[in-house]
Amino acid sequence: MSPTVDTLRAAVDRSVGGAADRSWLRLRESTGPAVDLADAAHRRAALVWLNAWGCRLRYPRPGEEDVFGTGLARWWARHHPLLPAARTPLAALPETALPALVSAFADLAAMPVTPGPRRRTLGPTAASKLLYAVRPAALPPWDDAIARALHGCRDADAYGAHLRLTRSWALRLLAEAGTDEVAFTTALGHPGRTLAKMLDDYCYQVHTRGFRHQPA
Repeated sequence: MSPTVDTLRAAVDRSVGGAADRSWLRLRESTGPAVDLADAAHRRAALVWLNAWGCRLRYPRPGEEDVFGTGLARWWARHHPLLPAARTPLAALPETALPALVSAFADLAAMPVTPGPRRRTLGPTAASKLLYAVRPAALPPWDDAIARALHGCRDADAYGAHLRLTRSWALRLLAEAGTDEVAFTTALGHPGRTLAKMLDDYCYQVHTRGFRHQPA
């Protein structure tokens, strides 16, 4: 089921102002206009934010190797040059960018985050959230319920499919409205919230929370 303007507005209205929004504002306040994972302070802020979004990643103990921070710095150095520009919106995400994003997602999901012989990896939910954090205009996050409901799994190919699906929704909604993203999100009453995040709000409310909008 794809979103209409009415169902999208209802889902966003239910999502705005919650704990997820508050933690997002704290992340933006601590990282400036954009998250730069080459900066150790930004990597630490990203870890705090992921845990605020329910990822339950262990913080390194005193004297212990910072596996998360080291791995994330390496991942950023490799994949950052291939990410879309920071202001690229979801609707303008080119098809040619998707293979690099799928590869970035796969590497991030497989990245170890804890020390020891039984190292935990970041996983697909936290990977999608981190990609959203660094490119919030273009890359919507997902959770397990969203991924499985829409794509049947949550591997790298499913992530690519999710980008294509949500991009198609964004293009259709903007075409129907006959406007650009800034005017569209403002008309829905949430200026500054990206359409990528609004579509995540919709997916979360519908597929994770089971919300069904009843027209007035």
